[in-house]
Amino acid sequence: MIEIHPMVYPIFALISGILILIFPPILNFIVAIYLIIIGTLGLIAH
Repeated sequence: MIEIHPMVYPIFALISGILILIFPPILNFIVAIYLIIIGTLGLIAH
């Protein structure tokens, strides 16, 4: 099983929030990348 350090999520959220404030159209890409990563990790873990 893949273990992700607990500090990854807050850092990812902070960077994403800053990017969304600076470049609002990038929200779609950030959400899509997040969903792809979570989906991939979920499939690999099982």
